[in-house]
Amino acid sequence: MAKKFDIKVENIVASAAFGIRIPLEMLVEHIEGTEYEPEQFPGLVYRVKDPKAATLIFSSGKIVCTGARSVEDVTIVIKKVVKILKEKKIGNPKKYKIEIQNIVASSKLDGKINLDHIAFELEDSEYEPEQFPGLVYRMKDPKVAFLLFSSGKIVCTGGRKVEDIEYAVNVLSKRLKDIDAIKK
Repeated sequence: MAKKFDIKVENIVASAAFGIRIPLEMLVEHIEGTEYEPEQFPGLVYRVKDPKAATLIFSSGKIVCTGARSVEDVTIVIKKVVKILKEKKIGNPKKYKIEIQNIVASSKLDGKINLDHIAFELEDSEYEPEQFPGLVYRMKDPKVAFLLFSSGKIVCTGGRKVEDIEYAVNVLSKRLKDIDAIKK
């Protein structure tokens, strides 16, 4: 039976393609709180307050949402952008699919983690304590990367579903217990 870890989603990056061209200069005029400096970056930045997230909107019709803390929030934020495009008569995206690109989540294992021991025992781990206090461990299935700290705190990145992260944390915990790297 897999242990249930308290996993906190810190950030979700998602994208969608609206299949229409978006005149960003027009969008800047119609939406408050946007940032658009094409000399620095080709996309328009639009920050949504509720739920809190930022979107990058490109003239190609592609949109990237970052900073959301749930898949539901991603959907709400992208729907808000679609609503603005329709209301301001800037564009009418009819069909688009939201794709989760990356989920960053954190959790805590039950005890202190012996990073030196892990670096020695597990391949696919990198640990250079003089440069950074965390150990990087790359898992192949699911394909995620972990940052492990001696305190027991872990950060997982690269997952595309929360279930993948839950599964990966359980696999990691078992591996660390198998090599006796967690001390209560």
